[in-house]
Amino acid sequence: MANGRQIMNFKSLPLLPRLSEKTHGLSKQRRTYVFEVTRRANKPAVASAVQEQYGVKVEAVNLAVIKGKPKNSHRKGRRSIVGHRSDVRRAYVRLSQGHSLPIFDVVDAAEQQEKAAAKKSKKAAKESK
Repeated sequence: MANGRQIMNFKSLPLLPRLSEKTHGLSKQRRTYVFEVTRRANKPAVASAVQEQYGVKVEAVNLAVIKGKPKNSHRKGRRSIVGHRSDVRRAYVRLSQGHSLPIFDVVDAAEQQEKAAAKKSKKAAKESK
């Protein structure tokens, strides 16, 4: 322990990337990638884990706790059970200029193929006229 805080092992810190349209847009526009991390993770541990696991340079890390939503489970003929989903901690990691992660490479390749197919169809339509 250093200064009353436990130092985390960044090699074993699980980083679960959030894959959504919103996070894909963040990665394109701001070089920011979103990961779900453990509740005990801190900014230096997340930055070190991303640098070690992906071999990139991290510029900044922001952490946010997303509170779980309350959910009702309705049972036929009985009272409903009230519960809530688990809280999630997210790390927003901004990379330095010129660095990127291969998380959305498959999506980018599919977008390029769609654009190429659209160009071909437009070209074929023009030639047939």
